[in-house]
Parts: sequence; structure tokens; C-alpha cells
Amino acid sequence: MLRRTTLRLVLPVFSATAPASALTSSWVHHLLGRIGSFSHFYTRDSDSRKVSVNIESGFDNIVACYDQFLHMNPPPPVVEFNKLLSSLVRMKHFETVIALFKQMEWAGITPDAYTASILINCFCQLDHVDFGYSVLAKFSKLGFQLNIVMFDTLINGLCRESRISEAVDFVDHIVALGYQPDVYTYTTILNGLCRVGKINVAIDLLDKMAERSCEPDAYTYHVIVNALCKIGKINEALDLFEKMDDRGCKPNVVAYNTIIDCLSLALLNEMAYSNVAPNIVTYNILVDQLCKQGMVKKARCYVGMIIRRCVELNVITYNSLMNGYCLHNQMYQARKVFDVMVSKGCSPNVCSYNILLNCYCKNKRINEAKQFLEDMILKGLIPNSYSYNSLIHGLCHAGNPWAALELFKNLCACGYPQDIVTYGTLLGGFCKHGRLDVALNLFRDMQRSMLKPNCVIYNILIDYMCKAGRLEDAEVLFSRLTDEGLQPNVNTYTIIIGGLCNKGLLNKAYDVFRKMEDYGCSPDSASYNVIVQGFLQRKNLQWAVELIQEMFHKGFSVDNTTAALIEYYIIQ
Repeated sequence: MLRRTTLRLVLPVFSATAPASALTSSWVHHLLGRIGSFSHFYTRDSDSRKVSVNIESGFDNIVACYDQFLHMNPPPPVVEFNKLLSSLVRMKHFETVIALFKQMEWAGITPDAYTASILINCFCQLDHVDFGYSVLAKFSKLGFQLNIVMFDTLINGLCRESRISEAVDFVDHIVALGYQPDVYTYTTILNGLCRVGKINVAIDLLDKMAERSCEPDAYTYHVIVNALCKIGKINEALDLFEKMDDRGCKPNVVAYNTIIDCLSLALLNEMAYSNVAPNIVTYNILVDQLCKQGMVKKARCYVGMIIRRCVELNVITYNSLMNGYCLHNQMYQARKVFDVMVSKGCSPNVCSYNILLNCYCKNKRINEAKQFLEDMILKGLIPNSYSYNSLIHGLCHAGNPWAALELFKNLCACGYPQDIVTYGTLLGGFCKHGRLDVALNLFRDMQRSMLKPNCVIYNILIDYMCKAGRLEDAEVLFSRLTDEGLQPNVNTYTIIIGGLCNKGLLNKAYDVFRKMEDYGCSPDSASYNVIVQGFLQRKNLQWAVELIQEMFHKGFSVDNTTAALIEYYIIQ
């Protein structure tokens, strides 16, 4: 069987020149293999055997298209075959991909390094890592430069088969050969170590990552935090959680969920050990936090435990559950909780109605929302600004900003206080429907009413001015922000940079982008993606490449639009 000894024979073939850090065309291609989310179409002009197929439409179409490619003379570039094979991989037809690759070989079509990565992945997914080694050996002998994606795929396959020691040795070996493992490589190893209970070894490797110039990301930390929580080492998990923040890696929602889940169980156990019985307030805190973190099923389990312990639920418990379901757009479940609450004799409050009212409006179920508002008033409850703002937002979202404006005017006539949220909702509603003139009138009404517009209001108007081609007006409004004592935020800068790029004013957009930090506002992932897209669309590849390198260095990733543009230029 081909194992470590085989790799030691294979890898030196290309160890003399490890992959450069520069973002070359082939490196970007390797990057796109990681992203794997593009619109996949293949076209040729009608004068040269046009082939057009949407390969998202199903397995049969993909295979038929592949067969058509094989019989074309000359055949399409190998990148087009790779797209089809990648789509089959996403559909988990691994055996089919291997069979189609053999047909590709028989037809005399030369594969590339990306093809090799696809094939290695298929063997690993089928738990045949040793065949993956064979592919690596074969492509190395054919003269292809091995890359980190191939190695990552094999490492993941080894970990899937619980061959962790081999995976660790493999990483050490490729480092010795001059290759630089990435964060994905290390996270895969860490996950494998934790799965077999070698958490201390995983923690040691985590510390070594920085020494090897590879900073862990949020998911890397989460792997170990989750493993520590599962074995009850809560203090160690919290220490690592704090260390994560100290090292400049902001915990993501998954990491928080893990800690909250772990702590909630630990606290309940501690209370039981101390003979302190939790009351409804204790349970409500837990249920509310779990729901806000998206762990509604877990929260429902706690509610069941509360009922079994004969603790009476109150309106706060029900509201937390309803809110949790609504956050996941589970309208039916949320309404069911509301009805159970009423049937149990627990009276809903304004917050209860607002939770469902907002969810109805988000789903454009306006008539039901209106009926719900009327029921609320009939029950003697007085709707607040959140109630009416939800309905106004719902009307705008459903494509009827004029009805929203009429409701707003009626409320004003009844002496209902105006607020900035309402104006922002109406401005956005009219802008989305191409009525920038009405939005600007509302903006002026807002200023006359002594309400001071905030950055959100300005961002809405600047955004739609840019989209409407009124860049000069958008720049005037942008410059007015500081006169009004407001500091443009990262969204403001990103919007104006996008507007400048769309007009082809790349130098000006780049100047604004570079001045962001001077004004105390660091660019985020969206800012980088917008300006990179601007340079790519204008075929200024040198600047685009430099910015992509910079954004990756800062821990940001490309979005689907940027990835599609990169792929387009690779094919060109």
C-alpha cells in the first residue's frame, strides 16, 4: 500500500521550488478551487461550434455535456472539463468523476493540477486515500507542480480514516520540503487530533501555528474549544476563548454558541450540586440566550425540562421561544407557541405581538399583520413605535411604499411621535422603487422636523444616488457628513468607492480607499471586494492582484462576485 514511504519518493520531484506566495494565475486558480461557488456555463461563439449548457440543471446534462466536449475537435480547454467534474463532486458523484477522468485520458486530453486535486478528493471521499497517493505520484511523474490543495485533500482523507499520526508526519514532511501549510491544513489536523482525544497535542500544534507563520482563524479555535467543552474542561475552554480574542481573532457565532451551551449546562449542574433550585428567571435567561444564538432546539429542550420540574412558564419564556423561531423564519412554529401561551392562560404582552407582527411583515403577509395589530388593540394593548415601524417596513418590503407613507402621515396626524427609524425605512422603500425624488423630499421633511439624520440615512441616499448614476450628488452628500458632525462609517466609504469604480474613476476610488484608515475607519471585507471588483472589471489586473494579496493577509476572503471575475480572467 502507498503510504508515507511512497510520498517521500514522490514529493522530492517538485520540492526544489515550493509554491511562491505571489498571486499568480495558477495560484488564483487554486484559490478558486477552494471557493467553489460560481455560475457554471460553457459557451462558444456560433461560428465555432457553439456549446451552451447550464450544468446546474442536473446530472444527465453534465454527463452529456462532458461527452460532447470529448468529441469536439479541438476539445475545449481543460478548465471547462474541470468545471463539469467539480459540479459532479458537489453532487457527490465521486465514482462518476473517476470514470469520466479515465475517458478524458483515453481521449488524449491533458489534465492540469486542478484536475489532480479533484481526482484526489474523490478517492479520499470514498475512503481510498492510498489511491489518492497514487494520483499524486502519477501527476508528479508527469511533471505537474504539486500544491497545497492536493496535500490538504490527502490530509483530510487521512483524518477521515483516523490515520492521524500519518497526517501529522505528512505535514512535517511537506514543511521540510519547503511547502507552507495553510490554516485549512492545520485545522484539519487539529480536528482529527481532537476527534481521537489528543486535545493536548492539538493545543501544542495550535501554538506552533504562529511560529510557522500561519495564524489560526475563528474556526480553528472553535475546533479545540468545542473539544474541551465536550469533555467538561470549561475553564480551559474559556481560557482559550479569551486567548483567541487577545490574539486579534474575533470569535464567531459558532464559538459563542459552544461556550454558551457548555456554560449553561455547567451552571445548572453547579446549582444542583449546591442544592440551589433554579427558578423561572434562571431558565428564562438560558432560554433567551440559546434562542438568540440560534439554538432553538436546545432551548425547547430546556423548556421541556422546566415543565417537568413543575416550574410555571411565563410570558418571557414564550416570547424568547417565539423570537428564536422567528429569527429562523419558522413562522408556523412561532405562531404555535403564541397559541399555546394563550391556551395556558398566559396573557401575551406588546412584545409578544411585536415578535409575530415583525415576522409576518418580513414574510410579506401584510393582511395577517394588519389583523394581528387590530387584535392587539382589541385586547387593550397599545402598539408602540416598533409595532408601527414593523408594519411600515412590511409595506415597503411588499412593494407598496405609498401605503407605508399614508400610514406614516396618519400616525403623524394623530400626534404619534416621528422617529429616525421610520424615516430610514421609508427612504429605503422609495429608493428601491426608483423614486429617489420622493426619498429626497422625505429627507428634507426629516430635517425640518428637527430630527437629525444619522449615517444610516445618508448611506441609503448615497447608495441609491450612485446606483442612479448621480455620482456628483452622492459625493456632495458624502462631503456633507463631516459638516453635520457625522463620521462616515465603513459602509459609507464602501458605497462611495463602489460608485466611483462603476464610473471608471479607479484612481479616485483608490485614493478614498487608502484615506479610510487616516480617518479612523479600517476597510472591511466588503470594502476590499468592491474595489477589487472595480479594478477587475476595468482589466487593471496588477492592482487587483495586489489588493487581493493584501485582503488575504488581513484575513478577509473574496465573495462570489469577486471569485467569478477572477475565474473569468483565468479563462481568458
